[in-house]
Amino acid sequence: MSKTVLIIIIAVAVLFMGTVGAGFFILWNKISQIPQDPSQAAEMPVEEDENIIGPLYPLDTMIVNLAGHGGKRYLRVTMALELSDPESVETIESRLPQIRDAVLMILPTKTYDDVSTTNGKIALRNQVMEKINTLMTKGRVNNIYFTEFVVQ
Repeated sequence: MSKTVLIIIIAVAVLFMGTVGAGFFILWNKISQIPQDPSQAAEMPVEEDENIIGPLYPLDTMIVNLAGHGGKRYLRVTMALELSDPESVETIESRLPQIRDAVLMILPTKTYDDVSTTNGKIALRNQVMEKINTLMTKGRVNNIYFTEFVVQ
C-alpha cells in the first residue's frame, strides 16, 4: 500500500472519530438538560408564548410611483395588518377605503433611498401603522408585515 493511500485512510478515520465524538458531546449535553426526577419537571418554569400573533388582515397589492427620478421608479407593496383583537377586523373592513387612501398618500412621498434600506422599511412601517391607528375606533394595529416589497 502506498503512503498516500495510508494517509488518506488515517485522515478519514480521524475525521470520522471527530464527527462521532462531536455528536456524542452534543447528545450528552441535550440529555443532561432533561430533568430525571418528575417532581423537578413540575418545578421548572413554564415559558409563556409571548410571540402570539393577533388576527391578520391582508391588504390588496398597491403600486405607486416613488418620489424623485421623474416618476421612473415604482413601488409594489403588499402588506398584512396584525390587529390587537378580532373585533378590530370590523373596524378595518368599515374603514378600508380610508386606510387604503392613507397608505396611498404616504407611499408616493418616499424616494428610492428611503425604502431601499432595512431602516427605511421599518420607518415606513411605523409611519403607516401610526396613520392607520389614528383611523381606528376599536382596537389597533400592532404590527405591519410586508408580504411583498418590490422597487423597480
